Amino acid sequence: MQGNCNIAAALAEVAERQPDDIAIRCPTGVDRQGRVEYGVQMTYAELERDSNDVARGLLALGLTRGRRCALMVKPSPELFVCMFALFKAGVIPVLIDPGIDKRALKQCLAEAAPLGFIGIALAHWARRLLGWARGSIVHTVVVGRRWGIGGFSLRAVRHLGQGRNDPLCHTEADETAAILFTSGSTGVPKGVIYRHRHFLAQVELLGRAFGIQPGGVDLPTFPPFALFDPALGLTSVIPDMDPTRPARANPEKLVDAIERFGVTQMFGSPALIDRLSRHGARTGTRLSHLRKVLSAGAPVPPDVVERMQRMLPDDAEIWTPYGATECLPVAVIEGRELAETREATEQGAGTCVGRPVEPNIVRIIRTVDGPIGRWSDVEELPPGEVGEITVAGPTATECYWARASVTTAAKIHEALGESLEDDGVRVVHRMGDLGWFDEQGRLWFCGRKSQRVETVEGARYTEQVEPIFNADPRIRRSALVGVG
Repeated sequence: MQGNCNIAAALAEVAERQPDDIAIRCPTGVDRQGRVEYGVQMTYAELERDSNDVARGLLALGLTRGRRCALMVKPSPELFVCMFALFKAGVIPVLIDPGIDKRALKQCLAEAAPLGFIGIALAHWARRLLGWARGSIVHTVVVGRRWGIGGFSLRAVRHLGQGRNDPLCHTEADETAAILFTSGSTGVPKGVIYRHRHFLAQVELLGRAFGIQPGGVDLPTFPPFALFDPALGLTSVIPDMDPTRPARANPEKLVDAIERFGVTQMFGSPALIDRLSRHGARTGTRLSHLRKVLSAGAPVPPDVVERMQRMLPDDAEIWTPYGATECLPVAVIEGRELAETREATEQGAGTCVGRPVEPNIVRIIRTVDGPIGRWSDVEELPPGEVGEITVAGPTATECYWARASVTTAAKIHEALGESLEDDGVRVVHRMGDLGWFDEQGRLWFCGRKSQRVETVEGARYTEQVEPIFNADPRIRRSALVGVG
């Protein structure tokens, strides 16, 4: 997309191509029979228009290109409008998982030092009471009812932008597009710097890897993935659930939304897919329209995949992409192939996560706990040997926000010429995961590097040990822990 390397430009193209198609459906409550009502919907043309107005309103407020703005809005049309408006204004959204520890959340916001804060009233009250980014926030925008919060309402910002013709930003490929904080499940949350080219590459790789075509209907139970839907030409049906607690989602509400709106694909965490598939096994429910299920965030147990497969049409696919906030997708495997590898997993091989998504370059290196500055200092391992998984490619991010030491530990500089001083240098991301390649070119995940247990007989890895015990029907879950 020359001249404007920005995911928001993809929205403009979709809005021109299919203006009256529904972009977003959102639950608004329940009817007298207790059934969820989806009373709010927005077309692509409306999403394009509203995000343009809000973008111009933000520019008029003083939130301009290159400034940072925290965004804490529940899954809703307003979330989509605000996110695309920020991209169009060249403002850098700061996204943090609201489910993380509140002290960690405060630290993340202090590091990001946003100039603006867009959020629901509850988020603003928490910001004020807990002192989030107190020294940096100048501009505040409240989404929904204000409940005594000052600043501008989103409606006022939209009104401010209506009728203006300020040119929206045509961003460059290497400009910072967003700061996405990791979940903190593997340590203190880190702010991953996404450039505009990273988002465009993700859209391309996701579309190609899973055969996603415009016109489909998606049920995104993980909000960050929902933001890709407009760029892919998909309708988002926002489920009635708390996205921070997927294991508590009501499967009957999910089934109702899938069947009512003809959902063709969904994304869910392994915990959510487990809950939905157990409901299906108990009730015999079949999902006649669903053709693709994506699940990521942790290894998906083969029995969960098999249960879910029984709920779907025979030609439906279940994909488990492997990756991280810093690089996604890295590799993918379809449910039927995963089922074929189940026996090996339960015998200690690890979890097969499939083949690398082109054009990613995935390599296994000798396990090293400290930083590695140059690829020339790396020992690359052959198939069959367990080591650290590394990735180079168009979605591999280069650094973290305000975390120089963490960046040094997670990145390796690889010279594409004779030396690092040559023009050709790429950044290789260290996943912090251990794994190995089989002779078929498939990647096997063995666990986190930090969770390996060193013994006198050699290292032991969580994903090579725990599945052996978990295969026993008397055991629901096990953990490999070093106690010596």
